[in-house]
Amino acid sequence: MSSAAVSARDAPHRAPQPAMQFDNAGQQRAAAQLGMWVFLATEVLFFGVLFASYVLCRIRFPEAFALGSRHTDVVLGSIEAVILLVSSAVVTWAVALVALDERRLVVRLLAFAALLGLAFLALHGIEYWNEYHEGLMPGVAWTQVGEHAATMQQFFFLYYAMTLYHSLHVTIGVGVLVTLAVMMHNGRIGSIWPTPLVVGGLYWHLVDIVWIFLFPLIYLVDRS
Repeated sequence: MSSAAVSARDAPHRAPQPAMQFDNAGQQRAAAQLGMWVFLATEVLFFGVLFASYVLCRIRFPEAFALGSRHTDVVLGSIEAVILLVSSAVVTWAVALVALDERRLVVRLLAFAALLGLAFLALHGIEYWNEYHEGLMPGVAWTQVGEHAATMQQFFFLYYAMTLYHSLHVTIGVGVLVTLAVMMHNGRIGSIWPTPLVVGGLYWHLVDIVWIFLFPLIYLVDRS
């Protein structure tokens, strides 16, 4: 067997040289994970501002928020929640399998998770399209009338602010998953150096967790 073939075969099992600011690969791995946790904390703070705004407005306009929620598509919202939960489980499976250097299976799992993310975005796009035609977009297409029509715009303004910001994170997450799949395919991630997959998986789990909070806040107001 040629040395080139041996090198290609062993590529997934070798960690890259640590960057010059780190003493060893373990220190670099710990720094990368800490950095991702700090980044996720800042994202939680930003979403927290939106959640706090939602709570305050809901307390002030309870009837309008209940009415606005009943205009949302709870079936599509539920399907989207299931999609993200499944994708998060798939990514967790991929992270577990990288320790066994199951390269092909991990690549397929990451690709499947990315497709689930695209399916989420497509379904949410359908929701926006339907809401546009129903006149539920403040400042763009608002045709609602009645006692609470004006204050109901507060609900939909926050609805679009939170879901569009979340969809941006889903879009970025899909790009991260595709990049990780390519890196895994090329042997740049393996049991010795799983860090990119670990930190990328943490980001995708944030996307899932945020939707777990958004779903009941938006779709389940006064539906019991």
